[in-house]
Amino acid sequence: MKEPTDGSINCWIYSSPRQDQMYLYLQQKDGFDSLPGELLLRFGPPRLVMELTLHSGRKLARENVLQVMRNLRERGYHLQLPPKITATLNDGE
Repeated sequence: MKEPTDGSINCWIYSSPRQDQMYLYLQQKDGFDSLPGELLLRFGPPRLVMELTLHSGRKLARENVLQVMRNLRERGYHLQLPPKITATLNDGE
């Protein structure tokens, strides 16, 4: 994938084999060397899911595309955590 010149960012998305719905966005394909070791230990061996070109008009299912792009530019990666599940209790009414 060629590097875009219009402000968009190419990224590669990997899933975690250890945690359902945890994804790692990288600015470089297989660019794991720049990741904190602790993150890789918790994430497990990454599995490539897809590659995307991100831009301000792109919609992502659960992440703010501008925040993802900012993290990719500043850190080289973005970690998407699984959604928080909150239990609702029936109060008897």
